[in-house]
Amino acid sequence: MRSRTGTARAQRVAGDPAAPRWSQRVTETSSALDLEPGVFALRDPRRIARSLKRSAEASTRRKADPFRSAMSMLTFYINRAGRKLPAERRACLERAKDELRALYGRPRRGAPP
Repeated sequence: MRSRTGTARAQRVAGDPAAPRWSQRVTETSSALDLEPGVFALRDPRRIARSLKRSAEASTRRKADPFRSAMSMLTFYINRAGRKLPAERRACLERAKDELRALYGRPRRGAPP
């Protein structure tokens, strides 16, 4: 079994508050999508979905198809916020996922096939 003494997580667990978190590193260095400023601060799920779609389709650096890139970015944001994300905000972002599915002609969550 490998030791995790040199990893950022091990340093954080050991009490080093300056150790970088993987999500921070991804946010700062990822070349997945260039998002429009304030996209996750929008209150309208449809506007969030349209913005993510525009960003995904405009990106030339993404590895997956535009739908997967946009959905991944939205899911990453929700997961990164974790328990600190208020229920109302989480519900809005989950609705944005359904709007994104609709924009790409995919079935909404919970909809019959």
